[in-house]
Amino acid sequence: MEENNQGQCLSDQMREATRPKTYGERAVGLSFNPSGDDGVRRIKELYAEIIDIMDGMRNVEANNMSTGEHKRLASVAITEAQTAQMWAVKALTWKD
Repeated sequence: MEENNQGQCLSDQMREATRPKTYGERAVGLSFNPSGDDGVRRIKELYAEIIDIMDGMRNVEANNMSTGEHKRLASVAITEAQTAQMWAVKALTWKD
């Protein structure tokens, strides 16, 4: 079976491409990586995971986490994570 440079089977890649993207993956634009840079992909994956956790917090009704302030704080965290992800990609791809 063929593998990519990260050891992922091509059939796994195809399965990954057909599943719906998470909110975090959409928020960081995981599929947008014109240079195919592995570092950019990894940064986006990590920030997507953080954003998915915060999005989950916004949607949880248990453990007193459903107040307006909890939702607002989770939304702020998502916005700041998106900003940090963009700066991290900029740092990785910066050319002097």
